[in-house]
Amino acid sequence: MESVKRVASVIRLDPQGVEEYERLHANAWPEVLKKITECNIRNYSIYRYDLLLFSYFEYAGQDMDADMALMGEDPTTQEWWAACKPLQRTVDEISEGEWWHDIPEVFHHD
Repeated sequence: MESVKRVASVIRLDPQGVEEYERLHANAWPEVLKKITECNIRNYSIYRYDLLLFSYFEYAGQDMDADMALMGEDPTTQEWWAACKPLQRTVDEISEGEWWHDIPEVFHHD
């Protein structure tokens, strides 16, 4: 049986960037989606509640740090992040090194 790590995180949107952020994600770049899959991320969703974004994905690989580093080295993914990052605003609770703030799971049922 495959081991899956569930990951949830939050970030805020710049009020002026909502439309652009949603436009970008309605037409996500195929190369970025391919890299997400190659890095063992499955069932990836982002929800918006007013100016709060909630992200959820399942990591199905063996070394999440290595896969995230591989994703971060990808030039197309770097371009994607450069397009999205100016539209985002961190939440107050971020830890050092975070952009999206990881949030704990308090309940799960399969």
